[in-house]
Amino acid sequence: MKALIGIYHSPPGHWVGDGFPVRTMFSYDRLGRHLSPFLLLDYAGPQQFGPAAQPRGVGEHPHRGFETVTIVYSGEVAHRDSAGNGGTIGPGDVQWMTAASGLLHEEFHSEAFTRSGGLLEMAQLWVNLPARDKGVAPRYQTILNADIPAVALPAGAGQLRVIAGEFDAQRGPAATHTPLAVWDLRLAAGATLQLPIPEGWSASLALLRGALRLGDSQELGEADLAVYSTSGANLAVHALRDSVLLVLAGEPILEPIAGYGPFVMNSRQEIEQAFADLQAGRFGSMG
Repeated sequence: MKALIGIYHSPPGHWVGDGFPVRTMFSYDRLGRHLSPFLLLDYAGPQQFGPAAQPRGVGEHPHRGFETVTIVYSGEVAHRDSAGNGGTIGPGDVQWMTAASGLLHEEFHSEAFTRSGGLLEMAQLWVNLPARDKGVAPRYQTILNADIPAVALPAGAGQLRVIAGEFDAQRGPAATHTPLAVWDLRLAAGATLQLPIPEGWSASLALLRGALRLGDSQELGEADLAVYSTSGANLAVHALRDSVLLVLAGEPILEPIAGYGPFVMNSRQEIEQAFADLQAGRFGSMG
């Protein structure tokens, strides 16, 4: 079994734009060497919004060198970028955006959600790219709830949705640049589950709602993160209450990380080049 390195509590929340109240459950500057290929996880909400005339969200901003993965639990998010991609995702849907060589994008509440208001809950994950892929063309994957395999766990223990990677012979629809797993797990109170994580892979549990017991005594609360060692295989979880969590695991990218704001590269020089390219208009235009 993989050894538990530690449990990390989310810092106080902050707003991203005017549409996303988030808690940053991890970032690469603190835990990068333990969580590669994952860089950051923001958990937004749950937050009740009233009806509005103008969509709330985050306006045009750049990214380069990594991917963003947005998972919606409640509400709707609309995306548009300078590569010509766009779309709206709702409950159960996932948006997997590969910024790679660089683009501009914006994220707002959808027009329908803006008019009606309601509960917003979502998570956004940043996934690193190996150096060989940081310069490839941007890509956008809309992954609808209906296209994500949902595995019913034995004895009514819950359900696991395979967004990326493989579980119980079901493969997730997300195309990834390195071997990894992103699983959306709902575990019923009292259930115990062993998760098959390969030797050498990073592994973490991001608990959004509920309560878990790890091992004999360690407990995980809401918006807490459990980080495991790369040595050993598999890990076990026991739900103390009905729980919703993300299971994140992957083959580490053993390369330097240089990040600044919306750019994650391998060197300071590449960060400086990203800013130069942005100023020169090489990230395209939103139109």
